[in-house]
Amino acid sequence: MKSLIIKLIFVILLLPIGSGWAAESEPVLLVYGDSLSAAYGIAEEDGWVNLLTQKLEQESFSFEVVNGSVSGETTVGGLARLPAMLNSFSPALVILELGANDGLRGLPLTVIRENLLTMIDLIQQSGADVLLAGIQIPPNYGPRYTLPFFEQFIDIAKDKDLPLVPFLIDRIPQQPELMQNDGLHPKAEAQFMILENVWPVLQPMLK
Repeated sequence: MKSLIIKLIFVILLLPIGSGWAAESEPVLLVYGDSLSAAYGIAEEDGWVNLLTQKLEQESFSFEVVNGSVSGETTVGGLARLPAMLNSFSPALVILELGANDGLRGLPLTVIRENLLTMIDLIQQSGADVLLAGIQIPPNYGPRYTLPFFEQFIDIAKDKDLPLVPFLIDRIPQQPELMQNDGLHPKAEAQFMILENVWPVLQPMLK
């Protein structure tokens, strides 16, 4: 009887260790973006990143999704925060979605590009893969800025041989009823469309 009790205690003590180890062994997918990924203006559970978590579970992909996105974030701020994020979460895969706020502020494209390239280098040096998500800014900024701004994401993806989502919110701004009143952020009912833009590019990376 005494030996049975000892065995039961031993098993109980092992259970939290085993379950904790399993949770920690899940690779981390870090979404590193701005308000478009931070569920700005909507409930967090309605955002596309939360929908991605649900999609991964449905498709039996074992990843822990960490949303490191901050509303209003620029490539400058993102670069400053990145080393700590990489150290804290040691992601296996990073969706890099930054640059929109730089563009809205009219920052020089050379600065945006350099910051994005530096972040990509840091992520890859940490051992993680990178999926780059591009963005377009409103046409009222003029084609001399908006066109090369959009094309820089394509150029960076080619130069660094990265998977690319050319326009994160593609198909949504063309339907004003799917946009919030600011004309910049998709509503909750459009978040599944963002996931539809990301998933075909992301899925092969998960395997």
